[in-house]
Amino acid sequence: AVHSLKDVPMHLPEGFVLACIGEREDPRDAFVSNKFDNLSALPPGSVVGTSSLRRESQLRARFPHLDIQPLRGNVQTRLRKLDEDQYAAIILAAAGLKRLGLGARIRAVISSEDSLPAVGQGALGIETRADRPDLKALLAPLHHADTSACVLAERAMSRALAGSCQVPLGGFAEVQGGKLRMRGFVASPDGRKMLRAEHIGNIDAPEVLGNVVADALLKQGAGEILAALHG
Repeated sequence: AVHSLKDVPMHLPEGFVLACIGEREDPRDAFVSNKFDNLSALPPGSVVGTSSLRRESQLRARFPHLDIQPLRGNVQTRLRKLDEDQYAAIILAAAGLKRLGLGARIRAVISSEDSLPAVGQGALGIETRADRPDLKALLAPLHHADTSACVLAERAMSRALAGSCQVPLGGFAEVQGGKLRMRGFVASPDGRKMLRAEHIGNIDAPEVLGNVVADALLKQGAGEILAALHG
């Protein structure tokens, strides 16, 4: 099965593995609007739609004057709601729009400094049964080592923090100079409390790096934020 790794649970069921991770598409978030060029151009009170607590918390932290509202449905449904003027702008994954041939709808791409991507965003993974090494061998030409290292680091961080789509959490790793640079954050949904961590690690030990970033966030108090969200 082919999955967007952004949506794959951090713990796979027993007997299954991620046999292949393909080269990453643009991992950033996209600003989509019919009337405005970017987030900074939105007037106070503008309604911005997003389905993600991760995006919402970062938006509220940077733009407290905007009205962040839930946005549901598939990509086409979300774009239709924008076109019906239910929102001044919506935030979607750039990768999803590009893969659907809708890249022209992107008004601006939001830098990872301003909106840290979701764990695995922009990467596709192929899941197989663990007892099928023959399939892993067949898929080997599609496997992208750098993307795999980044995604494994991100997923390790999220796993250590018990992250899910219902948690304002982001994690993003990049290969820089033969090393892995990993950034992560945990926030309160209203964006008033934002914890950040960044570390450089060995590309051959990505999950170690992910755990280091998670530990740094936990030491800042991420556990308390996550416990409050889980009730």
